[in-house]
Amino acid sequence: MVEAISLVNDPAIEVNFLAFHKAAKASRTKYELATVLEDRRLVIGPAMIPNKLIYRNDEAGEYHIYFSKGTVRKAAYEYLKANRQHMATVEHEVSVNGVTLVESWIVEGPFDKARHLGYEVPVGTWMAAMRIENDEVWSLVKDGALKGFSIEGWFTQALTTSK
Repeated sequence: MVEAISLVNDPAIEVNFLAFHKAAKASRTKYELATVLEDRRLVIGPAMIPNKLIYRNDEAGEYHIYFSKGTVRKAAYEYLKANRQHMATVEHEVSVNGVTLVESWIVEGPFDKARHLGYEVPVGTWMAAMRIENDEVWSLVKDGALKGFSIEGWFTQALTTSK
């Protein structure tokens, strides 16, 4: 079960979110919507990508984890069902207020909104949009210190050995 969504500098899924604010206008190719959404303080991007190998190095050694499409869908649904939309952290360390999940969807096909936003993610990806009303967190997003999402939770993962 996903307990929180963390805003991090280096997301393990290796895909950054889009931050809709005035500074985004400089790169008009991927950030075309930024001019419309600059005052909304939104960050939008993948929260979980199915079958994406995620490198881990801890007391168990070096290995990869991944989540199936079914696990990604279940995690997204359970997060909302448990009313955790306001559960957010920064770098998995500090719980923060004023950060709310305002949109959540599973990519279902090639014409998904994710593609329109410039993401080439597989079917089954959990996409998230978070509104950042916390001025300190928003400042970190604008400064580029926070670049993506990372989920926090308890899962039974399939493990593969690193080579």
